[in-house]
Amino acid sequence: MNMILRKMLQKYKTTKELWSLTLLIVLSLLFYLVNSAFLSPMNISNFFAYFPELGIMALSMTYLLIVGEFDLSIGSLFAFCPVIMYALRNNAGVPIEIAFLISMILSAFFGFINGILVTKVKISSFLSTLGMMLVVRGIALFVANAFPQSQWATDSPLKDVLAGSIKVGEFTLFISFVWFLLFFFVMLYVLRITRFGNWMFATGGNIRSAQERGINTDRIKIMLFTLSAVFAALSGTIDAFRITSAYPIAGTGYELETIAMVVIGGTSLYGGSGTIVGTLIGSILLRAMRNGIIVLGVPGLAYNIFVGAIILVMLTIYSVIGRQSRGA
Repeated sequence: MNMILRKMLQKYKTTKELWSLTLLIVLSLLFYLVNSAFLSPMNISNFFAYFPELGIMALSMTYLLIVGEFDLSIGSLFAFCPVIMYALRNNAGVPIEIAFLISMILSAFFGFINGILVTKVKISSFLSTLGMMLVVRGIALFVANAFPQSQWATDSPLKDVLAGSIKVGEFTLFISFVWFLLFFFVMLYVLRITRFGNWMFATGGNIRSAQERGINTDRIKIMLFTLSAVFAALSGTIDAFRITSAYPIAGTGYELETIAMVVIGGTSLYGGSGTIVGTLIGSILLRAMRNGIIVLGVPGLAYNIFVGAIILVMLTIYSVIGRQSRGA
């Protein structure tokens, strides 16, 4: 029995997802004890209305971090796609479905360019996506003339498909959360079961060794930058449909918050290590914390203080875990 307990304790100590899950449970209990409204049906419904938008972006960011890259342009693409979509609909009379398709293709193109700049031109992902962030945000501001783009065509089935909701008892189930779950399970399967998942880990772990084994690391990275752009554009469109407006400054700071979700979940910033399950937990953790401090009446401006503290705590824990694993 003691041997089993020791093995379970050792497993817990070395599993990053369990540490972030523990923190999530502790914070949730604390919020609930201070204000029971935290777990009320209305608050839970509101939580899952906002959660998928950053959660979807965090999934693709996990893949990028695993291969040793990251994308700072996703916050700008979050705003760009719906701004272009509504501008085409409102100013040019393009059907909303066609406008959505055009804006998604343009967003994917920007992601593809990010991949080319990183892999072929050999610009670091920090600098290339930083530049793309400014370009894309500038285009969104220019097209919208810095004003929100309103949705006056609300009868499109596209809105129901992406941002609709269903009443389930006292709870409201948002379709965007169903999309998040679909992406989560598909990406979990790809990462854990398929050869492509192994190629990602190999690329992030030792890119030269991966190339010697015949892995096309450039193609993998280009695909993942494109996926990151598509997921950011989709998340922004879901948000725009939900609030019936597209803001050219929407998504500001989301790139850093998304990276924080992924890192808190246990994915390494140095590549070669990552977990989709951890990203799920990290995403819920940060969104729950934002929701919780609002329920408790803490000023929303204090949110970054809590995020920074959690990042430092979790990185310290993961650093200790890593040293202990190497020592073993």
